[in-house]
Amino acid sequence: MNDVQETLRRLQESAGTANAESSAIRNVLDNLGDKWSLLVGVVLAEKPHRFNELRRRLPDISQRMLTATLRNLTRDGITTRTVYPTRPPSVEYALTPEGYAFLNAVTPLVKWAVSHHAYILEARRRSDESQVQD
Repeated sequence: MNDVQETLRRLQESAGTANAESSAIRNVLDNLGDKWSLLVGVVLAEKPHRFNELRRRLPDISQRMLTATLRNLTRDGITTRTVYPTRPPSVEYALTPEGYAFLNAVTPLVKWAVSHHAYILEARRRSDESQVQD
């Protein structure tokens, strides 16, 4: 049995109970599982970026959401925040080794999402059409 199967087995056995393992999964994925954390991580994997560089690379994210996302990623040890003593001060964000490990872990999910995007959109369209007809 591999690690994923073992983890799933333990979660199924404890269904309906709050145990340390399911709590850890929820706790970590609360921050890392949102759409912006993953996208910020993908951009930072290329190279460190300043805040406004990230805003330009992710134009759909609001300044407030980017600030909150970076704060959470830094708090969780996924990114570092370096302030340079310039005028005005320059702040740069970079992935930590754990940030790269996180991206390595979710890379299969990212690849799956990209390769199945058209399928998901079509499934949604069909589902929406059937909801209207019911």
